[in-house]
Amino acid sequence: MTAKRALGRLLRKAYSGELAAAHAYRGHARSVRDAAQREAIRGIEDDEWRHRQRVGEMLAELSVRPARAREVVFYCIGKLIALSCFLGGWFIPMYGAGRIERRNIVEYEVAARLAQRAGYETWVDELLEMAEVEWDHEAYFGERVRGHRLYRWFPSWPSAGAREEIRQRFATHAAADAAESASG
Repeated sequence: MTAKRALGRLLRKAYSGELAAAHAYRGHARSVRDAAQREAIRGIEDDEWRHRQRVGEMLAELSVRPARAREVVFYCIGKLIALSCFLGGWFIPMYGAGRIERRNIVEYEVAARLAQRAGYETWVDELLEMAEVEWDHEAYFGERVRGHRLYRWFPSWPSAGAREEIRQRFATHAAADAAESASG
């Protein structure tokens, strides 16, 4: 599979994922009592909508359409998660959000590498910035759940490392790609 095709597939997945996340965070923000948490989660929701808009623009440039069925499914997932935030307290939504945001960091890092390989170098910084914003989200939710009494009963997710490591990992992969291209 070409880098461009892989990038399109990954961004299509991210586009729908951002839809689910934004709807989930809208409900999550409404369900929390603490005003500071509510505002923080609303800010995270806004980030997800911005990511979705930009990823949609990237998809259009790649001539890749969002997957209609995936959009419907992820819309429903987001709404279901939003509803569940009112039923089970704040721990489960915070825990789930932290785990998902951790995966999103990697997703945008991979997208940045694919963008570079596919000749979309102008997207690299944006995609790395999206990974960094997802890192901020994961850090926020992680801080909330790690001190909770239920946390010890749930599997922890792997550390994302320091925020600065996102760009360091990208540079390492870019250098390896360049060396491979030069030798091959």
